[in-house]
Amino acid sequence: MSRTARHYGDARKRPQARPRRRWLRRLAWLLCAALLVPVLLVLALRFVDPPSSAFMLGWRLHSGQAAEYRWRDLDAIAPALAIAIVAAEDQRFPTHRGFDVDAIRDALEESREGGRSRGASTLSQQVAKNLFLWETSSWPRKGLEAGFTVLIETLWPKRRILEMHLNLAEFGPGVYGAEAAAQRFFGKPASQLSAAEAARLAVVLPSPKRMDVAAPGSYQRQRAAWVQRQAQQLGGPAYLGDCCGLP
Repeated sequence: MSRTARHYGDARKRPQARPRRRWLRRLAWLLCAALLVPVLLVLALRFVDPPSSAFMLGWRLHSGQAAEYRWRDLDAIAPALAIAIVAAEDQRFPTHRGFDVDAIRDALEESREGGRSRGASTLSQQVAKNLFLWETSSWPRKGLEAGFTVLIETLWPKRRILEMHLNLAEFGPGVYGAEAAAQRFFGKPASQLSAAEAARLAVVLPSPKRMDVAAPGSYQRQRAAWVQRQAQQLGGPAYLGDCCGLP
């Protein structure tokens, strides 16, 4: 084949190759953006207090009502509530890196033995879900939750994770965060919650739309007493001193 013929054949192939390369470059940029945006968002929220959350927006869409929500810094929330929630929900919070492997293993064994299924979600996982995702459980949500949990544990200190959880947790239908819950159920600021009141709030977190802080049933009262005992056995708020600076 002559040089002219080869040149003509190459020229005919180039226009087909260029759109393909352009498409691959665009795909690469999209993938980079998909990875970079969550990182930047989580990093920004280390320093910026969120005005709302995915769960609050979901509540507004579902009910047509605004969520009750007032952000408070960790220093303005009673330490009794912090240790009560850790005692009830995630006792290894100071030491794990976002996932409590022992709790997950115990939950799986209980499930295999036919026992009642129980959650093994850490506070970090709950923050990821409440802040960024949706309420209905599914495998896609669990995957995204795991990804956001890794970012949160990597980019935030434990103190920020605890502060975020105390402000985003739902304590009743449409009632989000320690301050709104303290005002709604006890008529006082979150900084003045007692250990007993903190335990009453902590026990509703697995099911805040079914359990009622204002009118606890026998199970809630027993569970609240257990939470208080666990908090004392952990050492009280001082248990969170090294990781979160609580007294």
